[in-house]
Amino acid sequence: MNKLLTTSIMALVSAQVAGGATAQAINDSELSDPRVRQAIAYAIDMETIAETLFEGAAIPAVGLTSDPANYPDGMNTYSYDPERARELLAEAGWDGSRTLDMVYYYPDELTANFMAVVQAQLADVGIDMNYRLLEGDVGAQIGGVPDDPVNGPAVVEWDILYGARAAIANQEYFNRFAPGQMPTVPTIDAMVPLVESVNATTDPEVQRAGYQEMEGIINEGAYILPLYYQQLYIFESDRINRNGAPYGNEQYNYNSAIETWTVEPNEDGEAVAYTNGAPMQFFEVPWQNLGIWVHSKYVFDTILEADGALTPIGGELAETYEVSEDGLVFTFTLQDGLTWHDGSPITAEDVQWSIEAAAQFPLTHPVLASTLSSIEGADALLAGDADNMSGISIDGNTVTITFEVLDPNVFLSFTQFAPLPSSYFEGADPLQLQQHEFWQMPIGSGPFMIEEARMNEFTTLVPFPDYHRGEALIEQIIALPSADGDANLIRNAAAFRADFGYSKNATDVPSLEEMEHMTVIPANIPYTRMFWINQFPRN
Repeated sequence: MNKLLTTSIMALVSAQVAGGATAQAINDSELSDPRVRQAIAYAIDMETIAETLFEGAAIPAVGLTSDPANYPDGMNTYSYDPERARELLAEAGWDGSRTLDMVYYYPDELTANFMAVVQAQLADVGIDMNYRLLEGDVGAQIGGVPDDPVNGPAVVEWDILYGARAAIANQEYFNRFAPGQMPTVPTIDAMVPLVESVNATTDPEVQRAGYQEMEGIINEGAYILPLYYQQLYIFESDRINRNGAPYGNEQYNYNSAIETWTVEPNEDGEAVAYTNGAPMQFFEVPWQNLGIWVHSKYVFDTILEADGALTPIGGELAETYEVSEDGLVFTFTLQDGLTWHDGSPITAEDVQWSIEAAAQFPLTHPVLASTLSSIEGADALLAGDADNMSGISIDGNTVTITFEVLDPNVFLSFTQFAPLPSSYFEGADPLQLQQHEFWQMPIGSGPFMIEEARMNEFTTLVPFPDYHRGEALIEQIIALPSADGDANLIRNAAAFRADFGYSKNATDVPSLEEMEHMTVIPANIPYTRMFWINQFPRN
């Protein structure tokens, strides 16, 4: 059966791939012409950039995933070839009169320097490009799907986005190619059955066959341009003792056991630790970026728990859990006596409300969104035809979830899913959840609770006395505001105001390692930086 399904997938793609990458523009946008996108790929000398600007710490990318086993034979590496870029632009009729708008959301100097290099290399082949840093609600500025999935117009207001995909499952690299999911790419008919196939099975052979075909389609049409892969760098000062707690993929939720960590007291005898990752302008809903902010990690607990490699290992808020043999019914029972930080009980009703709200929230992480949208009754809820998901039932502390179709990542998703206290959101519109006043001082269930927040200055966290695993030993965490690529990390570390955290900026590593009181631990993670090219006409 597996071989038959794999063969069917390959045959289907072979028949459709010609429609996946047309040889001309498919709408009024010049960027919908694959030759223009391929020219951009050929114009960028990523090998030299990786060796020089990134000091050898970036690995030039070939596909969206970093695993060559996911690539079809003969995949184009788009090695630097400015002459080929010029030829493709000429074939496409590019006249050079348009200036592309490149946006990015990393505030560090390295990114700005990278933008300047890319600008110069594109100019060399005849493409003018300006670049700018996105600020404020970045999620709203990079999301939004056109009503017409072929002709647009675009909802986003840029031509190219420099961003990243930090995946917790391989499907995450490709799920956005399902119909109505991609802000920048018109629906690709050949991708639709492949996205469905890798999400409808737990068989790795069938999944890998789908990944290979999708990588080939994306590569041929240059629908997204993978740039490089990188490591994540965990740092800690000699004041911190993890007491045997593990290291892991810090962008997500895992059993870091921070409640058991200790820190050397300061001159006043206080066990205070500094970190980065505090919000700059508002607390973000924890269903979006999952673990990159301190409040996502330490203020909210998830239903299940993962280890450092994001492998599900047991319950967190859930005391017990199980899935049926056919994978369609997931049942878990909450621990008795759990409370929110305000002292009110955590209930199964809170969990149900949170699941239904997260399914409707437009910025929910793609893996979570895929799992939640597979629940029976999700379509009716999203269409406004029902107030609740018919596939969720409650019996005391036990929640039973019935899925319409098998979801291969159900355990993984619930290691990352943090419920919210529903009593604070009565009458709230899930589509506008980020604007709710709750996010001025959110209340969670994790080992730390928010003590004070001064946006763009600091956030302080203190132990939750009734945490179900025991009160944390660090008396206070002072978190300084930073986004992905903390521009102030080296300055703060040198001033002894960075006791633990992580960076994905390779140029931070030498400076941190030169400080006698700092240690850097590299971690291999699935993380790809890339260009999203907006292939819809802009208003």
